[in-house]
Amino acid sequence: MAIVSVSSMMDNAKKGNYAVGHFDVHNLEWIIAVLSAAKYMKSPVILGVTEDAVEYFNGFTVAKNTALSLVKEMDINVPVALHLDHGTTVENCIAAIDAGFTSVMIDASNLPLQENVRITKKVVDYAHPRGVTVEAEIGNIGGKEGGIVTNKPVYADIKDCIVLREKTNIDLLAPALGSAHGLYKGKPKLDFKKMREISQSVVVPLVLHGASGLSKEQIRESINSGTAKINVNADNHVAFTSAIRKELTEDEALYDATKYLKVGQNAVKEMVMNKIKLFGSAGEAFNN
Repeated sequence: MAIVSVSSMMDNAKKGNYAVGHFDVHNLEWIIAVLSAAKYMKSPVILGVTEDAVEYFNGFTVAKNTALSLVKEMDINVPVALHLDHGTTVENCIAAIDAGFTSVMIDASNLPLQENVRITKKVVDYAHPRGVTVEAEIGNIGGKEGGIVTNKPVYADIKDCIVLREKTNIDLLAPALGSAHGLYKGKPKLDFKKMREISQSVVVPLVLHGASGLSKEQIRESINSGTAKINVNADNHVAFTSAIRKELTEDEALYDATKYLKVGQNAVKEMVMNKIKLFGSAGEAFNN
């Protein structure tokens, strides 16, 4: 199966009242882990690639070809999308689209609204004729993701959300409503009332960033409030690193990288399977 667009995934998710997991991937092992988890769970899945990961892969085309090759070699039969996460420039979004990504996020949320609109529309105008979906952000989600660093989160304004949607025709919206990238230092407080109001006003599916560390109740309430795409990154970093650290500590003679990387890969796979269950997308790959 070739990689597909995010749009059809979102339509099905909203109808079925579940969310599709977006899992950032940073190397070969993580792509294998996410794909094998999605195949086993019979779930649609989105492979997210940050600009930092693109640099690690040595280019958009390498990232795309690695993902596509694994989809083929692993006989992946569930829908898989390839998404640029937190693209910081129009040029990078265009490069991802030209390389074969099926979805991009342009993150101009740190700029004034009109500038966010102008930049986002440029990406949409290039992406839509090529069948690529576009995600944008409003407000500022706290923490660090890729090249985006926000020390103080800024909650999204519903009027700004409506303006951004109406003037750009984006496919997905990521409103900042209390979640944060990375590991939480305190208990996150999400504004579900505003999430529901934004969902009803902009119509397009909402995206929840910073899902690592959120409770089951918060995830479920987010889905009930219009969220159809949920991003996970930090939890997989912790699982991967912790598993490898434990393996190397317990076996100080181990030097074969394929052995301990496999341990980390399996830890990520288990984490992704748990998230898929939590998001409600297990078994939904073939329910169109």
